[in-house]
Amino acid sequence: MSAHCQVTGAVPGFGHRISHSHRRTKRRFTPNIQRKRYWVPSLGRNVTLTVSARGIKTIDRRGIDAVVREIQARGERI
Repeated sequence: MSAHCQVTGAVPGFGHRISHSHRRTKRRFTPNIQRKRYWVPSLGRNVTLTVSARGIKTIDRRGIDAVVREIQARGERI
């Protein structure tokens, strides 16, 4: 499972971890990715999405049908 949100498109960011002595080492900022199963009435079946916490809030606000239509319009397979 890649760290990529199917709703918001969130991907890992990269930067530096800075110690007290100011030495810099590479680090990775990963989004909070979850696998969630939703019932989609328009398709008549369950759909499993890889979504971030912000993506879950987006689905709650806009509705699963609208979000699934948008994902399918981008050409992603669900």
